[in-house]
Amino acid sequence: MHALVEPVVAWFDEHARDLPWRAPGRTAWGVLVSEVMLQQTPVARVEPVWRAWMQRWPTAADLAAAGPDDVLRAWGRLGYPRRALRLQECARTVVEHHGGELPADEAALLALPGIGTYTAAAVTAFARGRRSVVVDTNVRRVLARALEGRALPDPHLSAAELRRAGDVVPDDDATAARWNAAVMELGALVCTARAPRCGACPVATTCRWRLAGMPADELAHRRRRQAWQGTDRQARGALMAALRDAPGPLPAATLARAWPDDAQRARALTSLVVDGLAVVDDGAGGAVRLPGGAA
Repeated sequence: MHALVEPVVAWFDEHARDLPWRAPGRTAWGVLVSEVMLQQTPVARVEPVWRAWMQRWPTAADLAAAGPDDVLRAWGRLGYPRRALRLQECARTVVEHHGGELPADEAALLALPGIGTYTAAAVTAFARGRRSVVVDTNVRRVLARALEGRALPDPHLSAAELRRAGDVVPDDDATAARWNAAVMELGALVCTARAPRCGACPVATTCRWRLAGMPADELAHRRRRQAWQGTDRQARGALMAALRDAPGPLPAATLARAWPDDAQRARALTSLVVDGLAVVDDGAGGAVRLPGGAA
């Protein structure tokens, strides 16, 4: 077993957060929903939405039968609302091809709409308790520092990095699943990107980055920092918020109050329509609504 595993798992046994998708009564579907919601979104924002979502739609069949407008409203301000529709598409596939039960096989999970390598591996580990290689931003950062002595990993995951992560994962299912959860938690709570708490780290004495004097990030110039204020992404978010809050279709003049820049609003609205997140009713004077909502 790799030297990192035992101290990190022991740390996790003492410091793991009490999250609802880790509770003994969790379902595989609930774990998948949490993983989709957690993509690029902090736990603090996800937890209340996940609880409400699972109370309303506890199974894939429940979500599959919901109206897409209700799904988008329930998604709220988690961001990247296309994820909500992909999750519903996934639910429909689970109902149609798997009898409403999430498949246990990792390859079968990968075949579901909107489920990528990370999500399939996470569900395999956290819902099924089976060995898989779970690699997210937190895991990559811990391994880059502890094993390579680098401040941060490369901007994009490579095959070599994935193989290295796999080499650390224990062979037996139970320990592997525990390791995956533990190293991810360590990256989220201790080995953070901007303010690592090395004094609380269970592997600080062997961490190559710390032993090397914590050198600066040599790839800082290649890392994109996405703007938000005044961007088309912000415009999309403002339009989606207006559509979610409206009881019915919004006239174009009303939507203009959500984002006054005509050209940018038009681009943002076009992109929402293309993504299936909004519908323009030409017969209703160009009023805009969420998909599935009453015209």
